[in-house]
Amino acid sequence: MSKKFECLKGFNGLKVLVTPELIEQSNIQTIQTFQTIKLPNQSNLLNSQTFKPFNMTTLKGPGIFLAQFLGDQPPFNSLQSICEWAKGIGFVGVQIPTWDPRCIDLQKAAESKTYADELKGLVEQCGLKITELSTHLQGQLVAVNPAYDVLFDGFAPKEVQGNPKARTEWAVQQLKYAARASENLGLNAHATFSGALLWHTVYPWPQRPAGLVETGFTELAKRWLPILNAFDECGVDVCYEIHPGEDLHDGITYEMFLEKVNNHARACLLYDPSHFVLQCLDYLTYIDNYHERIRMFHVKDAEFNPTGKQGIYGGYQNWIDRAGRFRSLGDGQVDFKSIFSKLAAYDYKGWAVLEWECCIKHPEDGAREGSVFIKDHIIRVTEKAFDDFANTGSDENFNRSILGIH
Repeated sequence: MSKKFECLKGFNGLKVLVTPELIEQSNIQTIQTFQTIKLPNQSNLLNSQTFKPFNMTTLKGPGIFLAQFLGDQPPFNSLQSICEWAKGIGFVGVQIPTWDPRCIDLQKAAESKTYADELKGLVEQCGLKITELSTHLQGQLVAVNPAYDVLFDGFAPKEVQGNPKARTEWAVQQLKYAARASENLGLNAHATFSGALLWHTVYPWPQRPAGLVETGFTELAKRWLPILNAFDECGVDVCYEIHPGEDLHDGITYEMFLEKVNNHARACLLYDPSHFVLQCLDYLTYIDNYHERIRMFHVKDAEFNPTGKQGIYGGYQNWIDRAGRFRSLGDGQVDFKSIFSKLAAYDYKGWAVLEWECCIKHPEDGAREGSVFIKDHIIRVTEKAFDDFANTGSDENFNRSILGIH
């Protein structure tokens, strides 16, 4: 056998030289072991123009949740004027709180496609889109523990205050209106709270009776299943904001609820990292765990600075003096670069919506800065792999030859 011989003609005309020693080291018995590899026909190549290595979507936004900005003075006292203001500071979408009549007549939007079209048209004339509707206050009233009856009565109309059964029925109907209104507006996701029967027992003192949590989640699911079914009929996801004061306040409680509603396809999530900062929950791993259910995103910042005097519970202090408090975007501790990267990588298809809550900064400054902040964090996703320049092409025969499959 010769000292050196040509075994294989490689890519770009390069020749691979193999010595007898290499054959011996590789336990190769004969030169016939090597097969000629044919390069794929150029017409069969899956090039970068037709093949995307990842399915990713550029987030929509920036949007703004109007609830914290509505007021009695212009431009915050009507839907048209607040939309014009939002457009003027860089937003392209608005999330509408359905409990405020300055924005929407929810029942009318559910029952009249004409009214819904007019509402949508008004917003679009301002250069904006409706991102989603919100029933946070009504959703809270789907399940209220008697300990909170007096306080939560303020969320309901006077005719059902002091009557928990009537209040719950009103809230359930509001959610069903929201489902139909969302459909009439061409929306596919909806924001709400779960309400709570168990929150007063979140810390187990006195000791929780055996079976209490099971009973509570069974009842919560019983109340929500008809609502979820109504949303399903309308093709809209119910996005629960995981939030303190709700029975759905972390991943575990969401999973407990999901099991009780038979993993209902419409029982989805509104992701807001600020609430996780305040309870020391890993808000990035949360995305890994639940990205398939995340359909909405509130972009809200927060900080948690415990001291030797207070921690998570906050010592009954006002927001300004609490260890954990919400901040304007960029002023808190949330790692938004990682959040936006994860959501893009997981192909989140929804909106990035500012929810402004800050006990220090003026709301108009928070909104103006927030618009720029979100716009700067939205990642325009790539449509090709960065190493496409080195693409050698591919077809089935070529792949099999590389793997030695004959």
